[in-house]
Amino acid sequence: MSHIHIPDGVLPAWIILAGWALTGLLLVLVTRRMEAAERRRLPLLGMVSALMLVGMTVELVPIGYHINLSVIAGILLGPALAFLAAFVVDLILALFGHGGITVVGLNTLVIGAEAALGYYAFRAFSRLLGQRASAGLRAGLATALSLLLSTLLMIGLVAVSTVNPGQQAPHAAAVEVEPDRLVLRNPLGEGLVVLELQPVEEEARALDLATFARLVLALGAVGWTLEAVLTGLIVGYVRRLRPDLLEAGARERDSAP
Repeated sequence: MSHIHIPDGVLPAWIILAGWALTGLLLVLVTRRMEAAERRRLPLLGMVSALMLVGMTVELVPIGYHINLSVIAGILLGPALAFLAAFVVDLILALFGHGGITVVGLNTLVIGAEAALGYYAFRAFSRLLGQRASAGLRAGLATALSLLLSTLLMIGLVAVSTVNPGQQAPHAAAVEVEPDRLVLRNPLGEGLVVLELQPVEEEARALDLATFARLVLALGAVGWTLEAVLTGLIVGYVRRLRPDLLEAGARERDSAP
Protein backbone atom coordinates (compact mmCIF):
# COMPACT_ATOMS: atom_id res chain seq x y z
CA MET A 1 0.00 0.00 0.00
CA SER A 2 2.88 2.37 0.69
CA HIS A 3 4.21 1.79 -2.82
CA ILE A 4 4.34 4.73 -5.21
CA HIS A 5 2.26 3.43 -8.11
CA ILE A 6 3.35 6.07 -10.59
CA PRO A 7 4.44 5.19 -14.14
CA ASP A 8 7.60 6.52 -15.73
CA GLY A 9 7.59 10.10 -16.98
CA VAL A 10 5.32 11.59 -14.30
CA LEU A 11 7.57 12.55 -11.39
CA PRO A 12 10.07 15.40 -11.80
CA ALA A 13 13.63 14.36 -12.59
CA TRP A 14 15.11 15.82 -9.39
CA ILE A 15 13.10 13.59 -7.05
CA ILE A 16 13.75 10.50 -9.20
CA LEU A 17 17.50 11.15 -9.21
CA ALA A 18 17.51 11.88 -5.48
CA GLY A 19 15.70 8.61 -4.80
CA TRP A 20 18.14 6.58 -6.89
CA ALA A 21 21.17 8.38 -5.43
CA LEU A 22 20.14 7.77 -1.82
CA THR A 23 19.16 4.17 -2.56
CA GLY A 24 22.47 3.55 -4.32
CA LEU A 25 24.41 5.03 -1.40
CA LEU A 26 22.58 2.84 1.11
CA LEU A 27 23.10 -0.26 -1.03
CA VAL A 28 26.83 0.42 -1.15
CA LEU A 29 26.98 0.92 2.62
CA VAL A 30 24.98 -2.23 3.30
CA THR A 31 27.02 -4.47 1.00
CA ARG A 32 30.38 -3.11 2.17
CA ARG A 33 29.52 -3.57 5.85
CA MET A 34 28.04 -7.01 5.35
CA GLU A 35 29.97 -9.50 7.47
CA ALA A 36 30.41 -13.24 6.99
CA ALA A 37 27.52 -13.98 9.34
CA GLU A 38 25.17 -11.93 7.16
CA ARG A 39 26.43 -13.54 3.96
CA ARG A 40 25.55 -16.94 5.37
CA ARG A 41 21.99 -15.65 5.74
CA LEU A 42 21.58 -14.71 2.08
CA PRO A 43 19.41 -17.81 1.41
CA LEU A 44 16.98 -16.52 4.06
CA LEU A 45 17.06 -13.13 2.35
CA GLY A 46 16.04 -14.83 -0.90
CA MET A 47 13.19 -16.69 0.77
CA VAL A 48 11.87 -13.57 2.50
CA SER A 49 12.14 -11.58 -0.76
CA ALA A 50 10.11 -14.25 -2.54
CA LEU A 51 7.48 -14.07 0.20
CA MET A 52 7.30 -10.28 -0.13
CA LEU A 53 7.04 -10.56 -3.90
CA VAL A 54 4.07 -12.91 -3.66
CA GLY A 55 2.35 -10.68 -1.12
CA MET A 56 2.78 -7.53 -3.20
CA THR A 57 1.33 -9.12 -6.35
CA VAL A 58 -1.91 -10.24 -4.68
CA GLU A 59 -4.44 -7.41 -4.47
CA LEU A 60 -7.15 -7.41 -1.81
CA VAL A 61 -10.42 -6.22 -3.33
CA PRO A 62 -12.26 -3.93 -3.08
CA ILE A 63 -9.84 -1.68 -1.14
CA GLY A 64 -7.02 -1.98 -3.69
CA TYR A 65 -4.51 -3.03 -1.02
CA HIS A 66 -1.67 -5.51 -1.23
CA ILE A 67 0.25 -7.13 1.60
CA ASN A 68 3.86 -5.90 1.83
CA LEU A 69 5.27 -8.28 4.49
CA SER A 70 8.13 -5.81 4.84
CA VAL A 71 7.90 -5.82 8.64
CA ILE A 72 8.48 -9.57 8.63
CA ALA A 73 11.57 -8.93 6.51
CA GLY A 74 12.80 -6.38 9.02
CA ILE A 75 12.21 -8.65 12.01
CA LEU A 76 13.81 -11.73 10.46
CA LEU A 77 16.64 -10.07 8.52
CA GLY A 78 17.37 -6.84 10.36
CA PRO A 79 17.29 -3.37 8.75
CA ALA A 80 20.31 -3.79 6.44
CA LEU A 81 19.43 -7.10 4.80
CA ALA A 82 15.77 -6.09 4.69
CA PHE A 83 16.79 -3.03 2.66
CA LEU A 84 18.46 -5.34 0.13
CA ALA A 85 15.27 -7.41 0.01
CA ALA A 86 13.21 -4.25 -0.58
CA PHE A 87 15.40 -3.25 -3.53
CA VAL A 88 15.25 -6.69 -5.16
CA VAL A 89 11.49 -6.93 -4.74
CA ASP A 90 10.83 -3.38 -6.00
CA LEU A 91 13.02 -3.93 -9.04
CA ILE A 92 11.24 -7.16 -9.98
CA LEU A 93 7.83 -5.57 -9.45
CA ALA A 94 8.79 -2.64 -11.68
CA LEU A 95 9.68 -5.11 -14.44
CA PHE A 96 6.14 -6.48 -14.05
CA GLY A 97 4.67 -2.99 -14.47
CA HIS A 98 3.94 -2.50 -10.76
CA GLY A 99 5.11 1.11 -10.84
CA GLY A 100 7.74 2.58 -13.13
CA ILE A 101 11.42 1.72 -13.32
CA THR A 102 12.29 5.31 -12.48
CA VAL A 103 10.54 5.14 -9.10
CA VAL A 104 12.35 1.98 -7.95
CA GLY A 105 14.72 4.13 -5.90
CA LEU A 106 11.90 5.94 -4.11
CA ASN A 107 9.94 2.73 -3.59
CA THR A 108 13.02 1.06 -2.11
CA LEU A 109 13.40 3.92 0.35
CA VAL A 110 9.75 3.68 1.39
CA ILE A 111 9.66 -0.12 1.76
CA GLY A 112 13.15 -0.17 3.30
CA ALA A 113 12.06 2.43 5.83
CA GLU A 114 8.96 0.37 6.51
CA ALA A 115 11.09 -2.71 7.24
CA ALA A 116 13.50 -0.76 9.46
CA LEU A 117 10.66 0.91 11.37
CA GLY A 118 9.02 -2.48 11.84
CA TYR A 119 12.26 -3.95 13.17
CA TYR A 120 12.88 -1.18 15.71
CA ALA A 121 9.19 -0.97 16.70
CA PHE A 122 9.16 -4.73 17.32
CA ARG A 123 12.23 -4.44 19.56
CA ALA A 124 10.74 -1.42 21.34
CA PHE A 125 7.45 -3.20 22.03
CA SER A 126 9.43 -6.22 23.23
CA ARG A 127 11.23 -4.05 25.79
CA LEU A 128 8.09 -2.20 26.86
CA LEU A 129 5.71 -5.14 27.05
CA GLY A 130 8.11 -7.99 27.75
CA GLN A 131 6.44 -11.31 28.52
CA ARG A 132 3.07 -9.60 29.00
CA ALA A 133 2.54 -9.73 25.22
CA SER A 134 3.24 -12.53 22.79
CA ALA A 135 5.68 -12.16 19.91
CA GLY A 136 2.71 -12.17 17.53
CA LEU A 137 1.03 -9.27 19.30
CA ARG A 138 4.26 -7.27 19.39
CA ALA A 139 4.78 -7.91 15.68
CA GLY A 140 1.21 -6.87 14.90
CA LEU A 141 1.58 -3.59 16.78
CA ALA A 142 4.91 -2.93 15.07
CA THR A 143 3.33 -3.62 11.68
CA ALA A 144 0.45 -1.19 12.17
CA LEU A 145 2.79 1.57 13.36
CA SER A 146 5.38 1.11 10.62
CA LEU A 147 2.75 0.96 7.85
CA LEU A 148 1.19 4.18 9.11
CA LEU A 149 4.55 5.97 9.13
CA SER A 150 5.66 4.62 5.75
CA THR A 151 2.33 5.62 4.19
CA LEU A 152 2.79 9.14 5.56
CA LEU A 153 6.25 9.10 3.97
CA MET A 154 4.73 8.08 0.64
CA ILE A 155 2.15 10.86 0.87
CA GLY A 156 4.95 13.30 1.67
CA LEU A 157 6.88 12.24 -1.43
CA VAL A 158 3.78 12.78 -3.57
CA ALA A 159 3.33 16.22 -1.96
CA VAL A 160 6.88 17.40 -2.65
CA SER A 161 6.75 16.06 -6.20
CA THR A 162 3.77 18.38 -6.96
CA VAL A 163 2.17 15.79 -9.27
CA ASN A 164 -1.59 15.26 -9.47
CA PRO A 165 -2.32 12.77 -6.64
CA GLY A 166 -4.96 11.19 -8.85
CA GLN A 167 -2.09 9.64 -10.82
CA GLN A 168 -0.80 8.03 -7.59
CA ALA A 169 -4.08 6.74 -6.18
CA PRO A 170 -3.56 3.26 -4.78
CA HIS A 171 -3.76 0.93 -7.77
CA ALA A 172 -5.17 3.08 -10.54
CA ALA A 173 -7.46 0.22 -11.57
CA ALA A 174 -9.18 0.41 -8.18
CA VAL A 175 -9.74 4.17 -8.01
CA GLU A 176 -11.20 6.34 -10.75
CA VAL A 177 -11.63 10.11 -10.51
CA GLU A 178 -14.60 11.49 -12.44
CA PRO A 179 -15.74 15.13 -12.72
CA ASP A 180 -18.25 14.90 -9.84
CA ARG A 181 -17.56 11.60 -8.11
CA LEU A 182 -14.88 9.20 -6.92
CA VAL A 183 -15.45 5.56 -7.87
CA LEU A 184 -13.75 2.68 -6.03
CA ARG A 185 -13.79 -0.10 -8.59
CA ASN A 186 -13.67 -3.81 -7.93
CA PRO A 187 -11.20 -5.31 -10.44
CA LEU A 188 -13.49 -8.36 -10.60
CA GLY A 189 -16.67 -6.43 -11.38
CA GLU A 190 -18.38 -3.06 -11.64
CA GLY A 191 -17.89 -0.08 -9.36
CA LEU A 192 -18.48 -1.20 -5.79
CA VAL A 193 -18.61 2.12 -3.96
CA VAL A 194 -19.35 5.57 -5.36
CA LEU A 195 -18.48 8.68 -3.36
CA GLU A 196 -20.29 11.75 -4.62
CA LEU A 197 -18.22 14.93 -4.57
CA GLN A 198 -19.52 18.48 -4.63
CA PRO A 199 -19.11 19.91 -8.16
CA VAL A 200 -16.37 22.52 -8.44
CA GLU A 201 -14.84 24.62 -11.14
CA GLU A 202 -13.37 22.73 -14.10
CA GLU A 203 -9.78 23.72 -13.36
CA ALA A 204 -10.06 22.55 -9.74
CA ARG A 205 -11.47 19.07 -10.40
CA ALA A 206 -8.21 17.21 -10.00
CA LEU A 207 -7.89 15.08 -6.89
CA ASP A 208 -6.25 17.39 -4.33
CA LEU A 209 -3.60 16.24 -1.88
CA ALA A 210 -5.83 16.43 1.20
CA THR A 211 -8.52 14.24 -0.39
CA PHE A 212 -5.87 11.84 -1.62
CA ALA A 213 -4.32 11.58 1.85
CA ARG A 214 -7.70 10.94 3.50
CA LEU A 215 -8.51 8.28 0.91
CA VAL A 216 -5.18 6.51 1.28
CA LEU A 217 -5.24 6.60 5.09
CA ALA A 218 -8.87 5.45 5.31
CA LEU A 219 -8.41 2.51 2.96
CA GLY A 220 -4.93 1.85 4.32
CA ALA A 221 -6.21 1.45 7.88
CA VAL A 222 -8.20 -1.59 6.77
CA GLY A 223 -5.17 -3.04 5.01
CA TRP A 224 -2.84 -2.31 7.96
CA THR A 225 -5.17 -4.23 10.25
CA LEU A 226 -5.21 -7.23 7.94
CA GLU A 227 -1.44 -7.16 7.51
CA ALA A 228 -0.88 -6.70 11.24
CA VAL A 229 -2.97 -9.80 11.96
CA LEU A 230 -1.18 -11.81 9.26
CA THR A 231 2.26 -10.66 10.41
CA GLY A 232 1.41 -11.47 14.02
CA LEU A 233 0.33 -14.99 13.07
CA ILE A 234 3.46 -15.61 11.02
CA VAL A 235 5.85 -14.23 13.65
CA GLY A 236 4.04 -16.18 16.37
CA TYR A 237 4.47 -19.36 14.35
CA VAL A 238 8.15 -18.62 13.73
CA ARG A 239 8.59 -17.94 17.44
CA ARG A 240 7.30 -21.40 18.28
CA LEU A 241 9.12 -23.20 15.46
CA ARG A 242 12.42 -21.31 15.01
CA PRO A 243 12.92 -18.67 17.72
CA ASP A 244 16.56 -18.39 16.65
CA LEU A 245 15.45 -16.61 13.46
CA LEU A 246 14.02 -13.74 15.50
CA GLU A 247 17.25 -13.44 17.48
CA ALA A 248 19.32 -13.55 14.28
CA GLY A 249 17.54 -10.45 13.03
CA ALA A 250 18.35 -8.70 16.29
CA ARG A 251 22.06 -9.54 16.04
CA GLU A 252 22.21 -8.18 12.49
CA ARG A 253 21.31 -4.61 13.55
CA ASP A 254 24.95 -3.63 14.05
CA SER A 255 25.51 -3.92 10.30
CA ALA A 256 22.66 -1.58 9.44
CA PRO A 257 23.69 1.66 7.65
